[in-house]
This record gives sequence, C-alpha cells and structure tokens, in this order.
Amino acid sequence: MFKAKVFVSLKQSVLDPQGQVITNALHSQGYTSVVETRVSKYFEIMIDTNDKQKAEADLKSICDKVLANPNTESWKYELEGV
Repeated sequence: MFKAKVFVSLKQSVLDPQGQVITNALHSQGYTSVVETRVSKYFEIMIDTNDKQKAEADLKSICDKVLANPNTESWKYELEGV
C-alpha cells in the first residue's frame, strides 16, 4: 500500500485572487513584509497496491484527469510505502 501526498497549485502565470485577498488581510493586520500569498490544495490518497510503478501511473492519471486543471494548475506528489 502507498500513501500519496499531492500538492496542486496555480501556475505562476495565473493570477490568484484568493491569495491576494489573504495578502491584503495580512497587510491590514500589520504583516507588511508579506509580498505574496498563493493558495494551494493538498490531498492524501491511499493506493492499495504493492507495485510502485502502477501506483505512480495511477496517481499521475488521477492528478491530470481529476485533481488539477492542466490549463491553470500544476501538481507534484510524494509517494511513500505504508
């Protein structure tokens, strides 16, 4: 069995309005050294197989087809045996 930790974030070229709202809120609270905030998504997925190559292939397909919009988001993952 494998545990995947998947991080999905907006591509750098895509504006992040939610991140900008957070940055503005931080500035209003006195955290003026914060330059930028980017909002991301985090997923933990358990994959029931002993074949690491299959787990990675399935995970890449899941990220491309379900978790991330390839036009605006990028993803990366960590895969560990459990």
